[in-house]
Amino acid sequence: MTKSNTSGGVSRRDFIKGMAAAIGGLITAAIGIPSIAYLLSPGLKATEDDAWVDLGDVDGYPIGEPRLFEFTRTRVSGWERKSVSYGAFVVRPDREHVRVFSDICTHLGCRVSWHANLGHYVSPCHDGHFGLLGDNVSGPPPRPLDEFAARLEEGRLWIQLPPFRRNT
Repeated sequence: MTKSNTSGGVSRRDFIKGMAAAIGGLITAAIGIPSIAYLLSPGLKATEDDAWVDLGDVDGYPIGEPRLFEFTRTRVSGWERKSVSYGAFVVRPDREHVRVFSDICTHLGCRVSWHANLGHYVSPCHDGHFGLLGDNVSGPPPRPLDEFAARLEEGRLWIQLPPFRRNT
């Protein structure tokens, strides 16, 4: 025979059940919330697309002759780690100005190289040619080489990723 609680209060058994459920809920929350946050946080972090890269002392780049600078950036997006290889041609038309062009052809994405004997950047894919300042000379490329925003700071050259798309 069970005893009924005639006074209208909570029975000892119901009180212990309620306390066990509350303590179990607190323990679950104390362990579960940080675990879920740990698992989801990499996917929720904002990734930085625009970055400034130091290309070194500007005096290391000769006037009138393009110099290739290559570097790799590693980008972490959530649990994914991605390395991207960049190439940039630094051109100093004169002492005061610096322009930096991507080494990626705007036609098929092949890497261009500087040919001093021609005075052009040449793409090995379909023989695209670009002038010293990245303008189209001949071949199928639809537009000039992309250009990086550049700034000089205390004698050092900095470029901003990613390069911007130039129109004809």
